Amino acid sequence: MGSSGKSFADALNMAREISSPERLIQWSPSVGKSVAAPFVPSLLNLSLNCLARFPDEIATLELVPDNLRLRLINRMCDTRKMNAGVLKLLVEGSPTEIRVKNCSWLTQEQFQLTIGNFDTKELQVLQLDLCGQCMLDIAFKDILNKCQECFSRLTILSLRGACGLSDDGLRNLVKSAPLLRSINLGQCTLLTSDAVNCIADVLGSHLKELYIDECNKIDAMQILPAFKKFTCLEVLSVAEIHTINDQFVNGLVTASACGKILKDLDFTNCSGLTDNSLKTIGTTCDDLRSLDISNLNKLTDLGLEYLANGCRSIQTLKLCRNKFSDEAVAAFLESSGESLLELFLNGIAKVGPHTALSLAKYSRKLVYLDVSWCRKISDKGLGLIVDSCQSLKLLKIFGCMQINKGFLEGHSNPIVKIIGSRFTPIMDHLYVLEPEEEKFMRYRLLQY
Repeated sequence: MGSSGKSFADALNMAREISSPERLIQWSPSVGKSVAAPFVPSLLNLSLNCLARFPDEIATLELVPDNLRLRLINRMCDTRKMNAGVLKLLVEGSPTEIRVKNCSWLTQEQFQLTIGNFDTKELQVLQLDLCGQCMLDIAFKDILNKCQECFSRLTILSLRGACGLSDDGLRNLVKSAPLLRSINLGQCTLLTSDAVNCIADVLGSHLKELYIDECNKIDAMQILPAFKKFTCLEVLSVAEIHTINDQFVNGLVTASACGKILKDLDFTNCSGLTDNSLKTIGTTCDDLRSLDISNLNKLTDLGLEYLANGCRSIQTLKLCRNKFSDEAVAAFLESSGESLLELFLNGIAKVGPHTALSLAKYSRKLVYLDVSWCRKISDKGLGLIVDSCQSLKLLKIFGCMQINKGFLEGHSNPIVKIIGSRFTPIMDHLYVLEPEEEKFMRYRLLQY
């Protein structure tokens, strides 16, 4: 059972018996000085923002720690200031990490002059996302022709959005990187089922993370046998692959080698899934920490019951744009919500006072909450949540036109940042929860 000792069914029945849940919400704005102080960025953030505006004035990045490099490059990507000159600075020396989340500006020639010519002997992390202009098959073939062992220490690879990468190109790359533990190939539109089968053949006994979301040339049933070779897989994203169905989920978590150890699953927009998939996950994945089942219109309240009865360790749960009732979400939180750190309820139209009461009572560890477009949650409901969940650092309320300054200026949580209010600027909080030291792998990275 959860922290309340109640089963999902008992909690749901009790919620349904309450005729006016809003009356049970006892909260009023604090009297006196508001704790909602104006947002003041740190000196470090101000410095990074300033540097990101003038990338051509940066002479070197050689002595800058990897975590600060990443934060700076992310800002350049967000403001479209990233360019080949900065990439050249990143590859100077023998870096252990190259991370660029938006390479849409990168041409084939620029790739060859920078990535194609630097010393990769120490490289452990390579992220070149959205490099759609580059024919990566040719680019990586040229690199490997110079040195077959150039990626011998590579542990993490992200080529998200590389629409010039084919099965053959990936095969050559994977065979040259025996230490790979995390591969992100999301939105690589040329890849087929053969790519996943190749990864399983070469890295099956070592790979821990695989992202193949939005690769719609991949047929779910054709790759299902490959998961019998993934003996260590902890993270899998197959979001928006339209061939994903209940049969695939059943085979993945009950028949595959990795089913019992999966910690993170993303099924966003896999519209063929039903409550049966959640039943399979709930009865098998005892150690699941993160689940994204956003925008699955065939799910019902019964699916939440299956999850609540089996998955007791979920820390991140994304239920966005589903049809769950207010009572069912509340019952889940009451029976299994104690360990939640992040909860995404964006666009669940029925979420309201029942959910607010349960969040305030049973999800005290919550750090991140998104209730955007949940217009049945009142000022009093949000006030009760924010004042009760003292660990809450970020609250998103986009589209919640019912929320007024009584809540914004009257809550008593000094650490929470509220984004999406019509009364406050959005951009002020752009990097409010940016980690000081970002780890690329979701759970753990082995040392070699």
